Amino acid sequence: MENDKGAIIDIGTLGAKLVASPIGTLALDLATGMLLRGVVRTPLVRLVDRWLCAALDGSDDPMTRNSRMERERLMIARAILHTFDRLLEKGALAPGFARVTLRLWARALTVPTASKPGACAFKARYGCDPPWVIAVSPEHACNLGCQGCYAGSDSGAATLNRRVLDRVISEAKELWGVNVVVVTGGEPFMYRSEGAEILDIVEKHRDSLFLIFTNGTLIDDSIARRLARLGNATVALSVEGMRETTDARRGPGVFDRVLEAASLLSAHGAAYGISATVTGENYRELMSDNFLDFFFKELNAFYGFLFQYMPVGRDYQVELMPTPRQRLDFWRRSWDVISNKKIFLFDFWNHGTLVHGCVAAGRERGYMHIDWDGEVTPCVFAQHSTGNVNDIFARGGNLNDIWDTPFFRAFREWQREYGYGSEKPSSEANWLIPCPVRDHHQIFRRLIERYDPVPEGAPAREALADKDYYRGMVSYGEELNRLSRSIWEQEYL
Repeated sequence: MENDKGAIIDIGTLGAKLVASPIGTLALDLATGMLLRGVVRTPLVRLVDRWLCAALDGSDDPMTRNSRMERERLMIARAILHTFDRLLEKGALAPGFARVTLRLWARALTVPTASKPGACAFKARYGCDPPWVIAVSPEHACNLGCQGCYAGSDSGAATLNRRVLDRVISEAKELWGVNVVVVTGGEPFMYRSEGAEILDIVEKHRDSLFLIFTNGTLIDDSIARRLARLGNATVALSVEGMRETTDARRGPGVFDRVLEAASLLSAHGAAYGISATVTGENYRELMSDNFLDFFFKELNAFYGFLFQYMPVGRDYQVELMPTPRQRLDFWRRSWDVISNKKIFLFDFWNHGTLVHGCVAAGRERGYMHIDWDGEVTPCVFAQHSTGNVNDIFARGGNLNDIWDTPFFRAFREWQREYGYGSEKPSSEANWLIPCPVRDHHQIFRRLIERYDPVPEGAPAREALADKDYYRGMVSYGEELNRLSRSIWEQEYL
């Protein structure tokens, strides 16, 4: 609309300012307080669910029927709605945790990038939106030694300095408007630097949402209590399936220690989820009613993040990946679970349609990864560094200088040429095969050969020289493209 001087007033910007204002915070807290009361929440959930179901049913008219991708987003929204309602009904979310989390997510989802000064300056300079997420692995050490993992299993492994980690998060917020910080590892709860632990970093950045991937074995009552009090961090507990499968890969007794962590988190009302590595051996178990009902109905997990096994760590094995046929079976079953069980799952490979393909290398609305040494890689699994934040900061640079390196620019150029990030799907870009490392390995190798990024550790160097590895990865991508092409064209176009 216009004011009396004819100037344009951006309603979206006004709304964003209101949400971020003290009045907006008060309004969000009052709304959350009402939602915590079942007498208000129950009819509201029913109302929203009816609307979502009506949108999913769509119309018999092909011109008005929702697209497959829009239906997927609606199914995810419905799963989150019912999960939130279920956890509140069971008392598995503390009121304080719910207030902080909902307030931060409301700001993250409603405040447009265009209203953030740093993001506006970024777009004016580079012609595109900045990344939305920053991923950090501040600690290489881990107290476990899981098969195929790239993290260290010794206590003397590298650690990202607290001041550097703090600056990375601060710059991501200031320069890009980032709201979400993903913390992985190594084991994040082993992080120690200048007297600071990982939750000290979380507490300093109370305006950010943190997703912490952890093996769960170090979470005790004090950590669970602190997570519930802070409200701006959630932990994803790593499992491989039920007890036998988890302990076979992670070590005897690990499954029971994860259950102890889950029990503590639920008792204190801190939302948590699970994280699972999907292989050709456990993919059926992870989608079984027994596994899903146990973690999501009995143990009150909020979400499940699914990482298909990537042969990038120690003792990597290409044959451990789900085969292309298994991967497509997993895709079908995952959407059945989301739709019918109303469980919030996200598969970082099969659900590429939700984020329009590969989001690595700082793609618009994507992310990039910084490890324990300060090395910056396109993602956690593309383990080739374009530069080091310690060196960049020492020279007076910032995160934009890392984002704008030739390797990352070429990575993003391939994403754009393939159609990733486009508003509409096309026959040229199959978003069911989003990953350059495993689904387009020949292209990934060409980028490596041309720009010569530094391999991150011995396994990454060995993979470059392993001809069987190269042939196996290329063959996998070709077969997956062949099998998924008809699904892409029939279901999404």
